[in-house]
Amino acid sequence: MSYLEWAESQLAEIELLTSMFPTLDELELTDQLALAELRDYVESSASADSPPPSRPQFLIKQKLDCANTEGMEVIVSCAYPSEYPSVLPEITVRCSSLSRAQQTELHAHLNTYLMENCQGEVCVLSAVDWVKDNLQVFVNKSSLAAPPPKKESASPQPREVFSRLWIYSHHIYNKSKRKNILEWSKELCLSGFSMPGKPGIVCVEGPQSACEEFWSRVKALTWKKIMIRHREDIPLDRQGEGSGIVESLDCLRKFTGFEEAMFDPHGNRGNHMDLGQLYQFLNEKGCCDVFQIYFGIEGR
Repeated sequence: MSYLEWAESQLAEIELLTSMFPTLDELELTDQLALAELRDYVESSASADSPPPSRPQFLIKQKLDCANTEGMEVIVSCAYPSEYPSVLPEITVRCSSLSRAQQTELHAHLNTYLMENCQGEVCVLSAVDWVKDNLQVFVNKSSLAAPPPKKESASPQPREVFSRLWIYSHHIYNKSKRKNILEWSKELCLSGFSMPGKPGIVCVEGPQSACEEFWSRVKALTWKKIMIRHREDIPLDRQGEGSGIVESLDCLRKFTGFEEAMFDPHGNRGNHMDLGQLYQFLNEKGCCDVFQIYFGIEGR
């Protein structure tokens, strides 16, 4: 399919959604300019060699009135990639009755359902229907009270662990994903960096629990390919003779804060980075050995 055919499918689906959810309380187009540009792109029979200049984004708001969910508001946020519906849309579900972990689990199940049943087809309505049909399961999980932990007088304290995750993605282009990566790393007090483009690289370091939470959120997004290429886990309570903790979390960090790093973007879409500059950056941080892990060659 061409960009024009994808755009035609996107516009047709938005018009269908607008007819089904006619009020602002049901459907909110968060970027009217993007919709106008999409319509102009389709109606002017623009070149199929390049995508529309911007991407439509919208919110579908639903109130559920089933057991344990009476009057509960659920918001389904959707953004179209340029190649949708050949690729899945970026869908996020927000519901105040779900914990963050349960929302992550819901997203993973939703993405699996869409990949298995809607690949190559417009699917926002299918996603909304799936959420309405399955949200009850996740709400029930959140309402179950956890049994009180048993008290054990001599139970040892869990060991604190410092982690550094080296994440690899086929590509990181999407502005929303890039924003999430920056905001989540700040929220979880993680340091490191992200390199957008093709391939995409993310490094986060800090408490193991925070790194795992970051990874659970990131992998729940829609990706062509994403994985942890390498990880480092260092216990913080290693003790010498008569000494206390010999290594603190902060002294193990190789990065100060978290940043998005660009290395002389080039290529037709400006989406390839200078790997030589990336190697120098890693070398300055004392972790150049990971370059060979990522790319299978020694850097220079």
